[in-house]
Order: sequence, then structure tokens, then C-alpha cells
Amino acid sequence: MRHQAMEETISGWNGDADRFLFEPNVFLNGPIEEQTIPKFLDQMAAVRAGTQDLVLELNTIGGDADAARRLALEIRLFTARSGRSAYCVGKTYVYSAGVTILAAFKTQNRYLTSDAVLLIHERRLQQSLELTGPIAACIQIVREKLSMLETGRRLEMESFAEFVEGSKLSASELLRRAESNCYMTAGEALEHGLVGRVLS
Repeated sequence: MRHQAMEETISGWNGDADRFLFEPNVFLNGPIEEQTIPKFLDQMAAVRAGTQDLVLELNTIGGDADAARRLALEIRLFTARSGRSAYCVGKTYVYSAGVTILAAFKTQNRYLTSDAVLLIHERRLQQSLELTGPIAACIQIVREKLSMLETGRRLEMESFAEFVEGSKLSASELLRRAESNCYMTAGEALEHGLVGRVLS
């Protein structure tokens, strides 16, 4: 019911809906990688130099989690220091690290197109551990790897907590869903209170 009501609200909100759908001033389409960062920062600098609110179009299969954290930081800084609003329109698919970026926006300013699907999952690691040499040195290697894993887990939980803030889901519930690759439609995200509007 809430999804239907929000869709009806949008029908009387066409001017702003068109602006968000067709006139973004920052684009993030494609994989999120280290080389994505400078291009994104250039677009953000152009927005900061003007007077407009930030409107990000987001469509991504995901990518590097730490690169996504860097982009998310830039969005938070804009929101905190520019005196202007920041909006995100997720289109068609917002997967993996893309959700980290979506989470950087205030819930009411997160929009999805009606066909959008979110993919929420735990951080993935593909790495082997080879131990050679004295036992003390091997123990240190294991400790360093464990510290890396624990840091990654902490950052993951911080991102989940940011994403669910003010919603009907807890961070632990989102983590439980993420353990088995959670695909979530725009309507479901709206029902859970994770986004502010569905645009169609």
C-alpha cells in the first residue's frame, strides 16, 4: 500500500521527478574502480562551484569496496558543508559497492526507478595465505591478515548501519540477508524504508 501511495504522490510531482530522472549533474554508470575516483571528483568539483543541489545518477554492477567508500565520503562532505541537498537516483541496477554510495545519501533523498534492483551482500575476499619460515613470523602474518579481515568486517557493518538508519530493518537483519546475496526490488526497498521514493 505504501508503495502505491508513493507512486500516486509522484504523479503529482512530475516536475521534480523529471528533474531527478533526466537532469542529474553527476553520473556514475558502470563499475566502481580506483580510476572512477578522479572522474567522480571532477564532477563533484563542478557541482560545488555552482549553486545547484547534487543529483547523482547511479547505475552500477558494483566493484571496489574501498573506492566506493571514498566516493561516499565525498557525498557526505558535500551534504555537511555545502548547505545544499544531495539526491541519488538509482536506475535499473545498483549492486554491491553501489549500495555503499546510495547509503551516503539521506534516506528521504534516495530515489530508485521502478525497475531498479539492489544487490546487498557481504564483502568478498579471494586470497590465499602461505606460511613459511619461523613460527613467530608466521604468527605475525596471521595476525596481520586477521586484522585486515576484522577491519573489513567493521567497515561493512558501519555501511549497513548507515543504510538502515531510520528504516524498518536493523543492521543485523540486513547482514543476515546479505549473507545469501540479497536482491531487493525498488518496491521492497521502499517498503522497508530504505529509500524515499520510487520514480516511474
